[in-house]
Amino acid sequence: MNDIYAAQQDTPDKGKLQINLTSEITSYPVADASISISYTGVPDSQIEQLTTDSSGQTETIELEAPPLDYSLDPENEIQPYSEYTLQVEAPGFESVSIAGAEILSSVTAIQNIALRPLDTQEPSEDIFVIPAHTLYGTYPPKIPEDEIKPVNESGEIVLSRVVVPEYIVVHDGSPRDTTAQNYYVKYKDYIKNVASSEIYATWPANTIRANVLAIMSFTLNRVYTEW
Repeated sequence: MNDIYAAQQDTPDKGKLQINLTSEITSYPVADASISISYTGVPDSQIEQLTTDSSGQTETIELEAPPLDYSLDPENEIQPYSEYTLQVEAPGFESVSIAGAEILSSVTAIQNIALRPLDTQEPSEDIFVIPAHTLYGTYPPKIPEDEIKPVNESGEIVLSRVVVPEYIVVHDGSPRDTTAQNYYVKYKDYIKNVASSEIYATWPANTIRANVLAIMSFTLNRVYTEW
């Protein structure tokens, strides 16, 4: 039994989880899918088995989570969330495995999953591993940059107006890594995903609002200056 699993067993706190499934092609809800939930790192520890309804949604369930105070104390070094693995199976779609879904005390986590229709009769699986939260994990420091960007290059460096884009281009790697893939992510989803990775949902509403505004400001500055 690993330490995370033991900690989850010993804590009385609860968080909630709801899963929403849609087709990657049509965005239609996927009904009658089977979802198995287990502790990450303990694959044989299935604790819940869920089925999606006609809207592609599961019921909202309670799962064990560390004490709420862990995510509210900036000096805390103990992991403030539990990690679960979701195994999704649906007829006519590729199966999906998500390891490391984070559950915090007293809040509801919503996991949206887009399933890819099967191209062949051969079963296949998409595997996603969610890394440690940036407030808990150890990551390299941000690459230093000048506060004032150069504007003496050819082309339109600074846009003529502030633009809220429909999509954000996310470079999946170091800015110097030309081999890293670029992804087009909807602006709204990008902001939500960055917020989920950088702050905890247990924080006071005004704290979350301030952080989200900072994330939006930073992102729109990148778009406006085309840096």
